Amino acid sequence: MAPSYDVIVVGLGGMGSAAAYHLAARGQRVLGLERFGPAHNLGSSHGGSRIYRQAYFEDPAYVPLLLRSHELWEKLAVDSGHEVFTETGGLMIGREDSLAFAGTLSSAQQWGLDHEVLGAADIRRRFPTFNPAAEDVGFYERKAGVARPEATVTAHLNLAREHGAELHFAEMVLAWEADGPGGKAWVVTDRGTYTADRLVIAPGAWAPKLLSGLGMSVTVERQVMYWFQPEGGTGPFTPDRHPVYIWEDPDGTQIYGFPSLDGPDGGAKVAFFRKGVPSDPDTLDREVHPEETAAITEYLRPRIPTLPGRFLKAAACMYSNTPDEHFVLAQHPEHPQVTVACGFSGHGFKFVPVVGEILADLATEGTTEHPIALFDPRRVRV
Repeated sequence: MAPSYDVIVVGLGGMGSAAAYHLAARGQRVLGLERFGPAHNLGSSHGGSRIYRQAYFEDPAYVPLLLRSHELWEKLAVDSGHEVFTETGGLMIGREDSLAFAGTLSSAQQWGLDHEVLGAADIRRRFPTFNPAAEDVGFYERKAGVARPEATVTAHLNLAREHGAELHFAEMVLAWEADGPGGKAWVVTDRGTYTADRLVIAPGAWAPKLLSGLGMSVTVERQVMYWFQPEGGTGPFTPDRHPVYIWEDPDGTQIYGFPSLDGPDGGAKVAFFRKGVPSDPDTLDREVHPEETAAITEYLRPRIPTLPGRFLKAAACMYSNTPDEHFVLAQHPEHPQVTVACGFSGHGFKFVPVVGEILADLATEGTTEHPIALFDPRRVRV
């Protein structure tokens, strides 16, 4: 007879590991299934750093979730003993009508978030690594910072296990099924078959394969992250002196970046936001090509002149995009005992702690007090 659980969690990356922890902490018998190893670098929850910010240009509706996420990150740091979050402040740079600036400012004003507006001269004086154009302005928020993806996933996995969760790694999910309302769910892997009262599916870039019947398209893009050793060393780029940032040009191109987080030899990370190519996660080109490094180096020189001093390394990552770039976070439209989390569209990791809480709510109660109407998969059919 196949083992039976209260909840099976498919995928133990950022969202799945958080869900497994929250479910186990509520006394659920949890089985977590992951096709790779713990806190691996083959999906989207890796690369050493992710931006956390509270004023949100993507949609002000995200702000309550971000505030709760900050609370849960603080709790996770205490409960796990891991350094999972570092407050550095955050700077959004662009023209006054840019999404990065205007959208962020509107969100902050709507929710009464503490912030400062800086002119180009103010930016240069306060953060001399940046070289904005005279027409650029900046939005600064103190509570922005860096979330650590590998440390966060590891912390959630360890706590899930401490609360009794059974976690299987190097076990690939091949298929899943669900009975009618109130029925069981089944998961078939390359090792066996498992049953549960409820199922949480958080497959990351494998959503197009495991959630093909969801009714919403999810496309996967290859993205590249770069690390540079700044000219003159990392001193001006340390977390106490340098914020996380997003910089938008008049043509809509955005880059994002971080302070130097891992000592004088760790370099500073930077990347383009949404300049990826469609990809398949099973055949992803993980080699970073010289012309890619040359392109971002050329782009950085007039904007952050000392950053591209010496190229250190690069890594490929993936965005899983919905048509409107908002998440899918809901009960499955056809199977109420199945909860889905996917399509985080390159801006989801900052929500990991609260998404874990929401997934646990939906799986155990069928509802949540968190505002998630924006993430219903029935909102669009593309």
